Amino acid sequence: MEKRVTFGRWTIGILFAVPQLLLIFTFFYWPAGQAVYWSLTLQQPWGGGNIWVGLDNFRSILSNADYWNSITASLVFAAISTGLAMVIALVLAALTDRQLAGSRLYRVVLIWPYGIAAPALAMAFRFILAPEAGFMAVVNKFWPGFWDPGLDGADAMASVIIAFSWKYVGYNFIFFLAAFQAIPRSLIEAAAMDGSGVIRRFRDIQFPLITPTIFFLLVINITESFQDSFGIVDIMTAGGPANATNLMVYKIYSDGFKGLDYSGAAAQSIILMLLIIALTIVQFRFIERRVHYR
Repeated sequence: MEKRVTFGRWTIGILFAVPQLLLIFTFFYWPAGQAVYWSLTLQQPWGGGNIWVGLDNFRSILSNADYWNSITASLVFAAISTGLAMVIALVLAALTDRQLAGSRLYRVVLIWPYGIAAPALAMAFRFILAPEAGFMAVVNKFWPGFWDPGLDGADAMASVIIAFSWKYVGYNFIFFLAAFQAIPRSLIEAAAMDGSGVIRRFRDIQFPLITPTIFFLLVINITESFQDSFGIVDIMTAGGPANATNLMVYKIYSDGFKGLDYSGAAAQSIILMLLIIALTIVQFRFIERRVHYR
């Protein structure tokens, strides 16, 4: 019979829950509530009260072409960086799971990038991908003007995508490798004895069995691409050139702390939150049905 821990008094359980509830209220519900309130008012940049304006902040933002460009840039960044990070991590995890030579060393090394703070990572990639030094400088010697993130918006977007993807390859790798190792070896060995090659075993056996992990990482990566990209963009491009990398999360910071438009920034944060919620609902509604749960 399963044994369960019970409390003699219900107040003891409440006392254990109170610290967690306080943390959630302090760091999520209270800031979210303040953001909603600020988005419906006109906050004075230097204090002195506020004016109720209703949905005027949202109308102003949604009628701004620069904001729609920011949404487009964010969606492009999320799609490409998520796909790149997940595909690379999936391939590396599949190769590591095959116990190739040096796989234990690869397993440790590939996990490290996720532990690097985004600003430090961005600073490193800023030098690595600089057009005047490093590897890309060599490329520019053979093809002058081929790479210049400071002037070309596509190059700038590519640079932040590369940096962000490199960071999340390690995160995805951990989960993919765990998913591969959870597959019974008897299934793989039976398929090999039947004459199935490596690619066919991956396609028909391994891939369907790890779809729950793929779906989980898809949701996490898309969500983080909207939230965790600020440090990389701020250090590498500062939203430029010509707002080519001015992602939604960076525009909130730029308008709020540089432009002192607190109400507009609060409204943008609400839109960003609603967009992430909508994308998550779409993924659960249309993609989860293709997931094979064992």
